[in-house]
Amino acid sequence: MSGQSATPLGAYVSFPYDRETLEQFRREFPRARWNDDRRNWFVPGKTAERRFARWMDRQLSQSDPFADEKGKDAFEFDPIVSPYLEVADDLRLRTPYSRTIVGELRQIPWAHWDEDTKTWRVPFRSYDDFKKRWATIEAAARRNEPDARKLRRLSLRGSFEETQARNKTNERRRRRYPVPPIFPPDLGRVVSTQTYGVVVFIGISQEIVPRNFSSFYPFMDNSLMEFVWASWRLATLRELVSTWPARVEPDHRRGWWLPNLEELRTARKQARSRERRRAISRTHRTAETVQRSTRQPRS
Repeated sequence: MSGQSATPLGAYVSFPYDRETLEQFRREFPRARWNDDRRNWFVPGKTAERRFARWMDRQLSQSDPFADEKGKDAFEFDPIVSPYLEVADDLRLRTPYSRTIVGELRQIPWAHWDEDTKTWRVPFRSYDDFKKRWATIEAAARRNEPDARKLRRLSLRGSFEETQARNKTNERRRRRYPVPPIFPPDLGRVVSTQTYGVVVFIGISQEIVPRNFSSFYPFMDNSLMEFVWASWRLATLRELVSTWPARVEPDHRRGWWLPNLEELRTARKQARSRERRRAISRTHRTAETVQRSTRQPRS
């Protein structure tokens, strides 16, 4: 869970579904709105994180008064010992950032992010679910330690894999993509691509794409069609929200197709993240400008 800066402040929250709990949540947080892309709720307000944590604690105490005790007994009988895990009134996880870890924790009932302690908190009643996912969580944490990431970079230095990765990065920066001139995409329309996800094409040239580019664009391999270069840009959040998902199976042989609902959800999530980063960057630049102006001596 985290607050947003491009939209009103608040927190994204989730909890195990049942009708009674949902009704209580809606009564407690009448301004909360369901986010279909993230598959969780957004509670507005600066104190949303703390208010939800207090409400969740009350729900936990009311649902099964012995559930946490049972979880504590299970932990004491078969504990998890790890430098990433702190044991207090609940289990508190502090690891390097990893999408894998976040994805695993979001599947655990009642697990939530605590902004104050900068930890994921898991109540003891969820210990069985937590333990089932622990091997994946710990492996991802170790893999994302700064030293481990540095060693991986050093081990790849000068290798064929590094060269390939660099070439792919350079190719992406050119913002070009092969399209068949007999099946061109509509310019300005949101489409999916095999290599770069959901994009918008903004121009199509007459330059034929050499066949040796099939290492970057595998759909060209063994294709009888000719391809030309098309320029593209990332789709904006407004464009993605206004795009209807395709209802027919895509033809991947062309290298592009109309996006389905799952592809649009992923692209919308990424677009929201980009907008949040831009908003934070603008805020920082504005603050730095104000600080510089206040430091200048008055004439």
